[in-house]
Amino acid sequence: MDRHIAFGVLGPIRIWRDGAELPPGPPKQRAVLALLLLEAGQPVSLSRIVDALWPAGAPSSAANIVHRHVGNLRKLLEPHLAPRAPGRLLVRRVGGYAIDVDAGTLDLLRFRELAQRARAARAGGDTEAAAELFTQALSLWRGEAAAGVPQELRGHPAFFAVDSEHLAVLREGADLVLATGAPERMLPLLQSAAALHPLDESLHVRLVQALAATGRQAEALALYDTMRARLAVQVGVEPGPELSAVRARLLHDVQTPPDGTDDGRPLSGTDRPPRQHAPESAPAVRPTQLPPDLCTFVGRRTELARLTELLDALDDGRPAAASVVISAIDGMPGVGKTTLAVHVAHRLAHRFPDGQLYVNLRAFDVSESAVPAAEVLRSFLTALGVPARDLPPDTDSRVALYRSLLAGKRILILLDNALDSEHVRPLMPGSSSCLVVITSRTQLRGLVATHGARPITLGLLSREESREVLAGRVGGERTAAEPAAVDEIIDLCGRLPLALAIVAAHAATQPDLPLASVAAALLDDRDSLDGFAGEDRYTDLRTVFSWSCRSVGPQAARLLRLLALHPGPDISAAAAASLAALPARRVRALLATLNGAHLLARSGPQRFAFHDLLKVHALEQSRELEDEDTRQLAVRRLLDHCLHTAYAAAEALMPNRIEAPLEPEAAPGVVPEPIGGRQEAMAWLDRELPVLLSAVPYAQRRGFPQHAWLLAQALELHLDRQGRWQDQTAVQRTALEAAISLKDPVREAQACRALGFAWGRLCEDDRADAFLRRALTLFTEAGDAAGQARTRRQMAFLANARGRHTEALRHYEHALALYRGIRNLGGQAVVLNETGWTHILLGDHERAITWCDRAVSLHRAIGDVNGEAAAWDSLGLAHHHLGHHPEALDCYRRALGLYRHMNDRYLQADTLLHLGDTHEARGAHITAVLVWRQAVRILDDMGHPEAKQARARLEDTPHHPR
Repeated sequence: MDRHIAFGVLGPIRIWRDGAELPPGPPKQRAVLALLLLEAGQPVSLSRIVDALWPAGAPSSAANIVHRHVGNLRKLLEPHLAPRAPGRLLVRRVGGYAIDVDAGTLDLLRFRELAQRARAARAGGDTEAAAELFTQALSLWRGEAAAGVPQELRGHPAFFAVDSEHLAVLREGADLVLATGAPERMLPLLQSAAALHPLDESLHVRLVQALAATGRQAEALALYDTMRARLAVQVGVEPGPELSAVRARLLHDVQTPPDGTDDGRPLSGTDRPPRQHAPESAPAVRPTQLPPDLCTFVGRRTELARLTELLDALDDGRPAAASVVISAIDGMPGVGKTTLAVHVAHRLAHRFPDGQLYVNLRAFDVSESAVPAAEVLRSFLTALGVPARDLPPDTDSRVALYRSLLAGKRILILLDNALDSEHVRPLMPGSSSCLVVITSRTQLRGLVATHGARPITLGLLSREESREVLAGRVGGERTAAEPAAVDEIIDLCGRLPLALAIVAAHAATQPDLPLASVAAALLDDRDSLDGFAGEDRYTDLRTVFSWSCRSVGPQAARLLRLLALHPGPDISAAAAASLAALPARRVRALLATLNGAHLLARSGPQRFAFHDLLKVHALEQSRELEDEDTRQLAVRRLLDHCLHTAYAAAEALMPNRIEAPLEPEAAPGVVPEPIGGRQEAMAWLDRELPVLLSAVPYAQRRGFPQHAWLLAQALELHLDRQGRWQDQTAVQRTALEAAISLKDPVREAQACRALGFAWGRLCEDDRADAFLRRALTLFTEAGDAAGQARTRRQMAFLANARGRHTEALRHYEHALALYRGIRNLGGQAVVLNETGWTHILLGDHERAITWCDRAVSLHRAIGDVNGEAAAWDSLGLAHHHLGHHPEALDCYRRALGLYRHMNDRYLQADTLLHLGDTHEARGAHITAVLVWRQAVRILDDMGHPEAKQARARLEDTPHHPR
């Protein structure tokens, strides 16, 4: 590749050769170049280029014109290229043309590289670096992608895809920067993007937040009002719930005056006690007490940089170093706090010519008592040259002498394994020339508040750092020979440094043992910590974990044991309260204790998660210390909590749609979470869905088949609306197993019906038909008319999906008769609408209007908002096909308003697609594309499988404005 060529496509197309900018050529040549650059090195076929250059139809000479543009670009990029010689930059490959570029020569690839590095930094906990990398990435944008390409050519999907990628990264970066409290760096980037995308609500949400965060509340409110008017005039809709919620919060903040208090202010100079000075007789002694550094230390680059920066502040005399510099390193047991602290102390030791003090405070060693501050002071004073006869008898006097001796000296002090802030507070020097590094398994918030300590919470190693740990201990050749085994060992160790070190030590002492065998042994013992046993208490993971568990007190330790029974990836404080049958306030306090001791990690607001190995330890302790009846009752309470809250959420979202009664009553001690409305219900289901999907098979395994079956029923409609059809099949298979074990044919029928419909959604027609026929047979034998009717409706739905509309009408006719027989008005209303929809598919739109009108009236009469919205949408589609565009738009807006009220995002997207279709049909092409984009964004955010089909509308339309 010619290293002197560079390209810019994140804005106007630009080319540089040897630092000089080249003209990209006439419009169609620029368009060819843009397409090649947007594909970033991937080949673009001749047919795709032709389609992009002539969206309304290509001339017969189109291929020759493209070849001419390609030839001109080759001459521009490589002017010394011989005639007909193959180019090195613009090349012909199998499948088309491509430009050979990398992140150093194309700003698009540089943008992607920076964004990926930002995500990696964020995942590693370095939010400041992530924010800076996101800002660098987004600052590369100079306008819309490939600006200057003729507007009529911008309908090609490549342009839309790259602009969408820009907006996605902008939203990620804005969220991170706003969370870190530095909105200024992102504000101009948001303003520029909002100008290019004036109807993008999610973008304006973040711009309003950024303006407010920089003190420009009035401007933020004005922007909301402008956005609301723009949406009403151009799209005919109100702002969505996210933008409205931001406005509400902003109004609340504007109207609530600050209280003016500042309880957490640091001590002023006059608040501090006066320094005392060392007696003249104290001899000068240089202590060097650091333990040996670890020769195989790897990684922790971010933390090392932060600690070094603290020392640089000390040396530079910055305000941050006006008092003693203290770094408090905390983290879970086994994460490598002491290893890091000792390593950084050795790296910095040369900058402390007056010596280094070290003590292991043993706060978490149950075989020995924690070393009291008075004893540490005695040891430190002795190391500093104070004779035993001159040691003060009381602690306060020792503190005074200790600080006097350290005054003006450059000494590094390492306090390892501290219990809490009070434990180490007497050991803080008064001299600003000293550096104190403290390690603890608990967060030293008190020291942060009173002494300005800089906290560093040590996380798990990255995968690359984990590989370095193993390679450093067992040999690089050995790890390179078995990379798959290395990755499996890393996963089974959970990237915990102590676990990796223990396993590596086992492997290093058996050099002929394949690493695959080491991994297999860990896998066999994955339900215990036997594979992480060491020769002494400091290298035995079970012992190390036990020290932390004992330090938090008996109630917190018992809660930890019970939490290990939870099957999901994390647990809410509310669910923990039900699991333990304790008051919510008490459980929140215990969870805070466990989090402070790093036995649990916060995974979200009032949500907590285990490290995998800590969960294994807690399960071991649960089996050892809790009897089976106690464990089983705790599981029952947890499942009751999930079930009763899930039922409340499903009922709030879709009233009267669950046909199975909720039974039995919740066990004593269970407090289901209150669900106040549709938005709360949707938020709870979204938040808890991974837990609920785990709870269904867990309930069956633990001997609670009724809970498994009922949970599957509660989740059925939500999973269907979210497009989680693979999850649906898994859940309903378990429900079917549970129903069979309960020997309940009606429950078996319900599970068969739900499973059959899910298979139909996945286009597995044979499986779908078999389960639905089985369900219909079981419902008929049981005399369950409602079950028969619902099965008929789902058979009709799938028949329509296969184009068999007459068959669908027959199913609906049966369903309507069944619902009328049991006087089920809600069922009748649904069938009226679905019959109308089928007539739309048959092309009989006048008849469809009749059926859908009846559906709207009946749904409204019985107060079924969900059904009414669906009927309005169907009615709008019928009017659309008849060319009644104003009537169609009115129907869609009614449906959209109801769906937004219900917070049903999937059906919002579905109606937005129909709304966009009508705008397109009446010639409002720009509005149509904008509305379709809203729908695609919702489906993308949901991860819905129908997003691809929805995006096809954007790719197919020749009108694709930015």
